[in-house]
This record gives sequence, structure tokens and C-alpha cells, in this order.
Amino acid sequence: MRRRRTRARPARTADPVLRTRPGTRSRGLLVAAGRTYPCAIGRSGAAGIKREGDGATPAGRWALRTVLYRADRMRRPPTHAPVRPIAPGDGWCDAPADRNYNRPVRHPYPASAERLWRADHLYDLVVVLGYNDRPRRRGRGSAIFMHLARPDYAPTEGCVALRRRDLERVLALLGRGATLIVRP
Repeated sequence: MRRRRTRARPARTADPVLRTRPGTRSRGLLVAAGRTYPCAIGRSGAAGIKREGDGATPAGRWALRTVLYRADRMRRPPTHAPVRPIAPGDGWCDAPADRNYNRPVRHPYPASAERLWRADHLYDLVVVLGYNDRPRRRGRGSAIFMHLARPDYAPTEGCVALRRRDLERVLALLGRGATLIVRP
């Protein structure tokens, strides 16, 4: 009798947990698979209630929806999450009154929308977090991502930012359906 080959499924690791670093609001420590990585978070720290423009990183459990990357600057990141390259016209709507609020859009776009194709390297690797997307609530915050940190780990507008090497390591560990847990 012939045995069927089955594709090995990736071992599921515990979901990464982010905690605010003691003594600072805008720095955090992300723990994944027993390793700790420094990260930047929102300038207002982690908060249970998020509002558009408040500079807070939303506390809670957020699905890792999609990984985006700049194919002209790096190779496809090794991960089991869905991956797609960023194109020059890609954006993310941050206008609460717009029908595409907290959704991807194409530039030029008539309402306020963040550009994903940036001159700096912050969005060379981006993980879209499942914050305020199902259902969307207008004004509760948009474009909450995990992305690359500035060299000095400067605060973000509400995202989580890690060094490129660290973000790549975390992504390689996680399987489909992983979440990020953010604790204040």
C-alpha cells in the first residue's frame, strides 16, 4: 500500500506579546518564541480606547492579516502569513468620513490616505494588523501596522515598529492565524 505524502504544517508558536517598557510610554518589548525584541510604539503609549490621531497603540489581540513588502528593496519575507508586494500607488485611507476608512486604496485618492510606497524605509516591510477592520468604526483609528523602526526607535503614530532583522525573525516564527497581543 502506498503512503500519501502530506505537507508538513508549520509548528504554531505562541502569539507574540508586546508590553510597554517600564519607565517609558513609547517603547515596548515584544516577546515571541522565548526571545525579546525592543520596539517603538505610539507616542501616547498603549491604550484600551483608541481614537484617530491620538498617537496611541491600541491594546488588545490583533490578527496579523497580511504582510506587505517593497520588492525593489528586499526579497519576499519568509513567513506563513499571506504576503504581497507594495506598488507605487498603494495607500491606506485614514479619513474617518470616507467610505474606505481603514482600508487599502490606490493613489491618487480624493480623501486623506497614507502612502505605503515611501522614500524612507519604514514601510519596506509592513504587517497589517486586524485592528478596527471587522467591523470598522469611524474615528477609532486606522493604518495600525507592525513596520520597521527608525534607528533611534522614535515613537510611532500608533503602530508597532521593530528593527528589520527582528521583524523578519518574528514573521518567520508565526503560522497562519497568528495574533499580536498588546498589553499596556
